[in-house]
Amino acid sequence: MNNVEIFMIINQICMDKGIDKQTLFSALETALVSATRKAYQLKTADGIEAKVDETNKDIVVTINGERVPADELGRIAAQTARQVIIQKIREAEKDVVFREFQSLVGKLVSGTVYKIDRRQIIVDVGKAEGILPRREQSFRDNYRQGDRIKAILLSVTREPKGPILLLSRRHSDLVKQLFELEVPEIKDGIVVIKEIVREAGEHTKIAVASVNEKIDPMGACVGMRGTRIKNIVNELQGERIDVVRWSNDPVEFIKEALKPAKVEEVRILNTEKKHAEVLVDESQLSLAIGRRGQNVRLASKLTGWELDVRTAEGSQMTSEQASKSLEKMLLEVSDVDEEVVANLKEAGFYDLNSLAMASVDDLIEVEGVDKEIAENIIVKAKEYLAKGDEEE
Repeated sequence: MNNVEIFMIINQICMDKGIDKQTLFSALETALVSATRKAYQLKTADGIEAKVDETNKDIVVTINGERVPADELGRIAAQTARQVIIQKIREAEKDVVFREFQSLVGKLVSGTVYKIDRRQIIVDVGKAEGILPRREQSFRDNYRQGDRIKAILLSVTREPKGPILLLSRRHSDLVKQLFELEVPEIKDGIVVIKEIVREAGEHTKIAVASVNEKIDPMGACVGMRGTRIKNIVNELQGERIDVVRWSNDPVEFIKEALKPAKVEEVRILNTEKKHAEVLVDESQLSLAIGRRGQNVRLASKLTGWELDVRTAEGSQMTSEQASKSLEKMLLEVSDVDEEVVANLKEAGFYDLNSLAMASVDDLIEVEGVDKEIAENIIVKAKEYLAKGDEEE
């Protein structure tokens, strides 16, 4: 391979792979200095200079100002150029894949389960490898090697072997984008997802509206005989989904958000602080509140209003009280304080199921949690879940 052939190959590679030509020339010059030092068995590269001259299609290497003979340089240059080109091609291909997936951050990606270990699921997404850590899995997730899987791409990092993708199946955008896939009216902009709140693996509430009064947004999302929403529920492996009608009127929206419970009356207590009182029949109270306060808690998040649910006789639970049920459980565990509770939530353990399914190793990674505390938290979470099932 002579100099002209080297330059022809470099030009073609740069065009095909999108590699910057000057970057490749610079890498070739550096490599030639190293290759020359090794060829002449020199201790250091001091005094060795290399210059790639594209204009004259020439490659010059000097040692202390003396040019390396053409026949010797030809052998060194050809071998070095080949190695540099291969290396840069690999780097360029990795960079293309990185940029490709970088543009997909926040989007739904699909892949195949490649490997499962105790702490994470490794997903083959074609050109890269995805990691679904335990903290980003729903407690319902139950996959085997070879299964197809959908997840939200949280981030992409560069690694020597290629880009690594961080995936999530706990993110609320997973449900949102599954609806966008299943419901053509959403993709076409006829039906709009206004709000969505989720406690992964347990319950999601999604508020929808239609820009065309002839289109029923809830009916579009549910589909004929419930086929569309069934597909989404199956993908989420049984997670409950409430599709509700969005409204500009806070009273109507609150009534919708508390479904499937039937609300008799909504009283606005404080518009500025968004505080409302909800009256339900005694028979609807437990349904409005939900197990461990989940229904009223999600309804409050969905609407942005603090909700006090009560019967005419005075039984009451606020969404704020419901949201503290997890904290109450955790604070019953010895050596757990409010700071540890906050650390657990920040680490993604914000519901009983995520704690019950966690391993001791998962929890001790959280600041303030040691092995004994982790074991006690898991036991307590399982007790609360069992108690909730008995109440149902």
